[in-house]
Amino acid sequence: MLIDGELVTGPSSFDVINPATAEVFARCPKADEALLERAVAAAKGALPAWSARSMDDRAALILALADALEERSGEFASLLTREQGKPLDQAGYEIMGSIYTLRAFAQMRIAPRTLRNDNGNSVIEHRTPLGVIAAITPWNFPVILLMNKLAPALLTGNTMIAKPAPTTPLTTLLFGELCQQILPAGVVNILCDQNEMGALITGHPDIAKVAFTGSTATGRKVMASSAGTVKRVTLELGGNDAAIVLDDVDARRVARKVYQGAMTNAGQICVAIKRAYVPAALYEDFCDELVILANAAIVDDGAKQGTTIGPIQNKMQFDKVMALIEDARGRGTILAGGDALDRPGYFIPPTIVRDLDDSAPLVAEEQFGPVLPVLQYTDIDDVIARANNSEYGLGGTVWGKDVDRAMAVAMRIDTGTVWVNQHLAIDPNIPFRGVKQSGLGAELGEAGLLEYTQAHIVNAVALEDA
Repeated sequence: MLIDGELVTGPSSFDVINPATAEVFARCPKADEALLERAVAAAKGALPAWSARSMDDRAALILALADALEERSGEFASLLTREQGKPLDQAGYEIMGSIYTLRAFAQMRIAPRTLRNDNGNSVIEHRTPLGVIAAITPWNFPVILLMNKLAPALLTGNTMIAKPAPTTPLTTLLFGELCQQILPAGVVNILCDQNEMGALITGHPDIAKVAFTGSTATGRKVMASSAGTVKRVTLELGGNDAAIVLDDVDARRVARKVYQGAMTNAGQICVAIKRAYVPAALYEDFCDELVILANAAIVDDGAKQGTTIGPIQNKMQFDKVMALIEDARGRGTILAGGDALDRPGYFIPPTIVRDLDDSAPLVAEEQFGPVLPVLQYTDIDDVIARANNSEYGLGGTVWGKDVDRAMAVAMRIDTGTVWVNQHLAIDPNIPFRGVKQSGLGAELGEAGLLEYTQAHIVNAVALEDA
């Protein structure tokens, strides 16, 4: 782990499992409360000097981190596949996306705003850092989701405590080696645990903000625990994203795009397509194409060339997804997949389910696995209402040949982002938000940058003569 510029082992350690084999392949150092206190003190101690640097100076060091990550990108991608499970090419995309995110934020700047300058009254709003930031990251994209927090936090003059998910800690620890070489001591600190320290972090009086990505259930706990010290929070939580296919498309062509949106990273993406609504006239062709694609998938260890679907990342999630499939088996029709592979590891092949009701758990809940329910509709107003009938509101897609019509439908979808005729078009320069129980605040873009600052007003007038 990384504390105050030093690599430390901690008082104990825990197993890290390769989900493709279900076997231990590494041990991870484990922090305790004493190490947490050391890390927070280090981050707090490094804050004055770090925040006093110019934004250009901080940006230069963020660019140096990007360069160092690029130089070791192959090593990072290989380790990411071993601990997370995704195919090696997808791991490579995550690492390259992380590098791009660092570089994109390094180009951003925040200038003071003059709100008034007349009749001797000058009002200026400028932005100051919040202080020590806690970044708590999940296991599906452990590297890039850390960069989404680290880059804007550091650029705006904050220091950081990073805590990765206990099932995917190693790439974050490896990134800590780069931080040790490039950043001043204490600016970034990295601790690992098995989820024992969450409440200690979110309730710590010297931590100013928690930036969390993970499940809605855990997000509620983060928000509640942070309330005691009125911490700032950014929550990027779960989703149950709907794909609405309009009746003017080529069903098979769009099915291929929807399939990719549902199955990339074995469906373990917060904005994966998790339910597809298809016009009755296109339904059979659409389902037929999905079955062809699912049956052609190569489900295997992500380290093997040609693998298109890796394992579920951990046993708990594997069991959850299989329970949803078993429930759906009794409610609808499984067209492809449906059974775990009879081999070591947490492998579930792409599973396509039709004829489900909207109340089925596979439709109403976030499955977070390679399973796609396909539902029929006949009325556009009705299907928009069905898509919006969810506690979640993260993302969604609309597919239509008439782009203006598709955009009009997208404007009525109650989520933070809606993509039209594309999916996962996430750009570090474009804000990403959740609504309802999918999150709070923004990541990425200028809005995401401002989340790590406090607006500070200076309101001045001339002193009157006696």
